[in-house]
Amino acid sequence: MDIISQIKENTKKAISELYQHEIQPNDILVNETKPEFEGDYTVVLFSFVKTLKKSPDALGNELGGLLIIKYPTLFSGFNIIKGFLNLSVADGYWASFLQNNYSINEFGQKEKTNQKVMVEYSSPNTNKPLHLGHLRNNFLGWSISAIYKANGYDTVKTCIANDRGIHICKSMIAWQLFANGATPETTGTKGDHFVGDYYVRFGSEYKKQVEGLQATGMSKEEAEKEAPIMKAAQQMLIDWEAGNPAVIALWKKMNSWVYAGFEETYKKIGSDFDKTYYESDTYLLGKKLVQYGLEQKVFFKKEDGSVWIDLTADGLDEKIVQRKDGTAVYITQDIGLAVNKYEEYHCDESIYVVGDEQNYHFKVLKLICQKLKIPAADHIFHLSYGMVELPTGRMKTREGNVVDADDIVDEMIHEAERKTKEQGKTEGFTDEELKDLYEMIGIGGLKFFLLRVDPKKRMLFNTEESIDLHGYTATFIQYAHARIKSILRKERESGVETLESRIGDQESGVSCKESNRDKPGINFLLPLEKKLIINLEKYPAIIEQACQDMSPSLIASYAFDLAKNFNSFYAEHSIAKAETPDKKELRLQIAQLTATTLKNSMALLGIKVPERM
Repeated sequence: MDIISQIKENTKKAISELYQHEIQPNDILVNETKPEFEGDYTVVLFSFVKTLKKSPDALGNELGGLLIIKYPTLFSGFNIIKGFLNLSVADGYWASFLQNNYSINEFGQKEKTNQKVMVEYSSPNTNKPLHLGHLRNNFLGWSISAIYKANGYDTVKTCIANDRGIHICKSMIAWQLFANGATPETTGTKGDHFVGDYYVRFGSEYKKQVEGLQATGMSKEEAEKEAPIMKAAQQMLIDWEAGNPAVIALWKKMNSWVYAGFEETYKKIGSDFDKTYYESDTYLLGKKLVQYGLEQKVFFKKEDGSVWIDLTADGLDEKIVQRKDGTAVYITQDIGLAVNKYEEYHCDESIYVVGDEQNYHFKVLKLICQKLKIPAADHIFHLSYGMVELPTGRMKTREGNVVDADDIVDEMIHEAERKTKEQGKTEGFTDEELKDLYEMIGIGGLKFFLLRVDPKKRMLFNTEESIDLHGYTATFIQYAHARIKSILRKERESGVETLESRIGDQESGVSCKESNRDKPGINFLLPLEKKLIINLEKYPAIIEQACQDMSPSLIASYAFDLAKNFNSFYAEHSIAKAETPDKKELRLQIAQLTATTLKNSMALLGIKVPERM
């Protein structure tokens, strides 16, 4: 149990004993004591003053006095400031916490629960490569899954490949018209980029045809409907759903090019899935559910044959679920997918990581699933996140001004190499080690930059800012970890019996069993030692909060603060030349647990930390 939970629980018991009044621990507000006051944690008393018929000072003194008497190993003192009970936690408690946790590799992770959560992310269209926005999506989805897993959940990472529909047909038509049989192999182009080029080509040709028809006197709206290339794409979609062999063969061929390209990108950025669904498999079930919804009068059919749902009573409007020609729309396949997911995994919660442009879509999806009485419909959750924008503005794929994921990843690795060489810190590394280091720094910098911002906020991407040894970056944290590992290596190599030589390298999992509870050097803490241990103790609670808020940014902020606090501690207090052997051991324990916690917290963001930099 973390320190704040212990304070709440003990305060609850003390109030019951003193006043025969029962309250719940969650009704007790505990904050960190403000720096200008003495103490570590503050219990806010105002909510109990009226009920207990006590003045704030009397209540604080009685409560603080009992807590000190009953829990002497936890509390060393208290004071009252205008209705706030400030408690000082005993140094021995912090020393015991450190002793019990410094050699645990999995520090911070919770025991397994019987809860299962599914996280769907990436969800690309097979008509274009992944772009910068997809990177934020992938990093968010992967990290949220890792955070849930650290909180004891059984997690399932899924992706839906949007592999059919009018947008896919646009690339196919453009390839038929303009490719002259070219392939990724014949052009030396990565498959997803190759197909994406034809999607952009479709947009250019469509715009040209619309302008041409407008020049003949057509309105823009009419020209957009009558443009030959658009009508060809619409007919191809009808032919695809009818199972036209030639159309299906072309569709399979072009999608295979894209999947090969996606796999290459996923491998490089460390994104993976337990299950990939395909829209081409789920839309048929969706169409069956549309028919079922008609029978149940959840949906209605308009005169032109299209099928809709009326959500005006729910504060929305009418939403189409099937076109008049019988073809499916996005919501159709999403209804089918919701059923597929539940039947296969029976998850307690289903999280969709999708940009905030789709907020309305997911409100509609949840309402439809609830009205169709699909199991677990109430537990559909849309993790909405803000778009990533460039200094030049918003990206638009059809206009060809997106930043491809592959390009930005390569640029980040190149930037990592350039800055590392500028620092002159490449001595002693092999070429292969340097290659791994540049990727670790570059991709780590990219992930951290995109995850350090609260998911709900939009953000502006800046390559230069994302790799800065002295900024709010992964690089700063990675360097702190490498620095600590260097300190521990030097102590181990010195030949003196130390923490490291007794417990071995942390990854061995062997722990030191000698108790330090009675050692004065261990139990007496200097301010920076105590501050760092308090910081470390918060880690399990930070993981829990990040899960509740579905926000990896909390982990990013915590890891940065921890690295910063260690740097401040190490600048003031030597480990190798500590005042006493006991102090040296204490600081080695602090360093060991800090390294573990930095590594674990960054791992929840999908970021690796080097042993040396």
